[in-house]
Amino acid sequence: MSLLADWLLRHSVVMCLLLHSLVLMTFCFHHAATSCSKNCYCTESESGGKTVRCSNLQLTEIPQDIPNDTRRVYLDFNLLTTVPTNAFASLTQLVELDLSHNELSELEPGAFRGLGSTLQFLDLSSNKLGNLTPDAFEGLRARANLTNNPWHCNCNLQMAMPRVDLEPASLTGVVCHTSEPEKIGVEGLAFLLAPDIDLCVEMKRTTDVAMLVVMFGWFTMVISYLVYYVRANQEDARRHLEYLKSLPSRQGKSEESSTISTVV
Repeated sequence: MSLLADWLLRHSVVMCLLLHSLVLMTFCFHHAATSCSKNCYCTESESGGKTVRCSNLQLTEIPQDIPNDTRRVYLDFNLLTTVPTNAFASLTQLVELDLSHNELSELEPGAFRGLGSTLQFLDLSSNKLGNLTPDAFEGLRARANLTNNPWHCNCNLQMAMPRVDLEPASLTGVVCHTSEPEKIGVEGLAFLLAPDIDLCVEMKRTTDVAMLVVMFGWFTMVISYLVYYVRANQEDARRHLEYLKSLPSRQGKSEESSTISTVV
């Protein structure tokens, strides 16, 4: 009986150790599968794909520890002021990115680099964006929300819009808060829906005036050179003529020689 009890005790200890190891391994695998950015909240959808929510955390910088397999990132209602180059380059499965309700005033060139083949929706609404930077949207063809930003409509924006490959309807969110020149009066208008407005007209006029001034300057220089050349040649010709007049004439010498020979 004691042998049976001893055998059961030994096997019970072994089974407990195995069960404990199994629990630890399960916990470790679960933690690895559900790892999340610090202070953010992560969930897994039934269809697969991780969602990382970092909303309303007073963040001033984009977290660098967002898992690479994330498909949706919510960074709305924070204090972000800029999106640096390659900020999301490692998130190769990202389909949705929410950066709304921040303090964004700058998107650095290549800010969304690496997302062109996957990203479907980008929310940049309710920020402080005034200038459209085509290099920031490099290769991006997603649908974007650009509303509620203080867009400054000028010639630079007019030239930048054709270089942005976002879904065309996205650019209707570029509503002019200020404009240059002011007299054109595009404030409150969606610039894409006002194709007859030319914000580069003043720059073109300035360029035309500059070209005219340059051409007039060259023309003046050419005329001045010609006048100088003619006057210089006239002076040389006058001096040469005076020199020739000062020389004894050949006819006088011939008559003098003839008279001498007759006398002889």
